[in-house]
Amino acid sequence: MNKYVERIYNGVAKENPTFILMLGMCPTLAVTTSAFNGLGMGLSTMVVLVASNLLISMLRKIIPDKVRIPAYIVVVATLVTVVEMLIKAFIPSLYDALGLYIPLIVVNCIILGRAESYASKNPPVLSALDGVGMGLGFSIALTCIGFFRELIGEGTILSGTPLAMSLPEFYEPVTIFVLAPGAFLVLALINAFLNALHIQNNGKKKVEGCDGNCCSCSGLADCASRDQN
Repeated sequence: MNKYVERIYNGVAKENPTFILMLGMCPTLAVTTSAFNGLGMGLSTMVVLVASNLLISMLRKIIPDKVRIPAYIVVVATLVTVVEMLIKAFIPSLYDALGLYIPLIVVNCIILGRAESYASKNPPVLSALDGVGMGLGFSIALTCIGFFRELIGEGTILSGTPLAMSLPEFYEPVTIFVLAPGAFLVLALINAFLNALHIQNNGKKKVEGCDGNCCSCSGLADCASRDQN
């Protein structure tokens, strides 16, 4: 895997900011009452991530170390303001749904964390791709959580979009899933599933040269002989 593809894969799977690093929990739990809201917040954050990583990487040799955090915040705040104005102008329904959480992207720990740990130390192209990967990972996570909360809690799929669907009338929505406890529950269940899948995959991996028969293992015999000596 080349280094460019690796940056995207890293953010989506290996170091997913929501499911692996557990960052950005405030918008994750607050705005994911529907898949549309989750996707909107995720993509908005991704735009800011890519642009801020790119700018900070280009300015990394100019910004003094002593003021780097305030400088990062100024860059991020400017980009968030632009994104907020665009959403308000072109997608007012999403702006009304996300509300205060759009300006709060400024202090999202994913953005400042990537600026400090990666963009400030690496070239612009890799930094931008790192933003794409982290943003995609964040968007996928929020969309998944919003999808399940909306499906179980309201009995709808992508409500308010041309792809909107509703479950049959006999389905009784479990309204707790669109409330705060439902966000924690869905996040916990998805994480439990991913952890179980990871453990299962690791359990299927064999050590090179291992036939699964521990009693006849030559390596075990070698260890035993060394212990006796």
